[in-house]
Amino acid sequence: MTQGISRRAKWVAAGALVACVAAATPAAAATTPSVSCTSAKAGLAGKLKKDITSAIANRKGTIAVGLYDRTTKTTCTLRASTAYDSASVVKVTVLATLLWDAQKHDRALTSREKTLAKAMITKSDNASTSTLWKQLGVTKVKGFLTAAGMTRTKPGADGYWGLTQITVTDEQKLMKLLTAKNTVLTDDSRWYIRKLMGEVISSQRWGTPYGAPSDVLVHVKNGWLQRSTHGWRVHSVGTFKGGGHDYMITVLTHGNSTMNYGITTIQGVAKVIHRDLAAS
Repeated sequence: MTQGISRRAKWVAAGALVACVAAATPAAAATTPSVSCTSAKAGLAGKLKKDITSAIANRKGTIAVGLYDRTTKTTCTLRASTAYDSASVVKVTVLATLLWDAQKHDRALTSREKTLAKAMITKSDNASTSTLWKQLGVTKVKGFLTAAGMTRTKPGADGYWGLTQITVTDEQKLMKLLTAKNTVLTDDSRWYIRKLMGEVISSQRWGTPYGAPSDVLVHVKNGWLQRSTHGWRVHSVGTFKGGGHDYMITVLTHGNSTMNYGITTIQGVAKVIHRDLAAS
């Protein structure tokens, strides 16, 4: 399905913005950063560092990774502060902003808003996203980002929500908000976002869920976007609970030759993370 967000840009394949919109892109790091892991579980940090490093060793492109497991107090990061064009991953932030704003006015979402939200998350529908983005306005989005402590996220200008700048650090903050009590989103709001992320259509359930054990509850949102610089951006964020773990994974990539290449990179990382946590 092709959806338009302005006369100057076209969206294709439910998550990709065609090249031709000029925007700042992250500069390449002078030195290649390494995966950093810490854990309260003996031996787990070292294993994760080794396995994630191995998973990306021969992959082209620029890869950023975030893992946090509440159960074992495990954290892994790679390029946590590097900015990427969000593509459709920002749709979780759009929904969170909508709910946060509704909370402030002590109201439930309208049936229209629920219809738009469901299409936006479960099918990655761009027209629905553009409608909600316009309804909210950048000021409200910035208000939510401030409340959530997502200080490195910069909303896209001129209606280009897919060019919002995101980082692993901020996406992990958002995933944490969705999975534990907090003062930003009510329990009902958090449940609603997770519910829709759990109902993403099968063709879009790739990425971070890859390799998750069958007893783990999965919530996911992916994004994909091709531009003239840095090739394909392919991203995946997810929350996972079960098997004695409560964790969230963010993998952001650009510089991919194809969408599928990016998906393969993300799934290589996800597979070893799920495996190592399940064995711990």
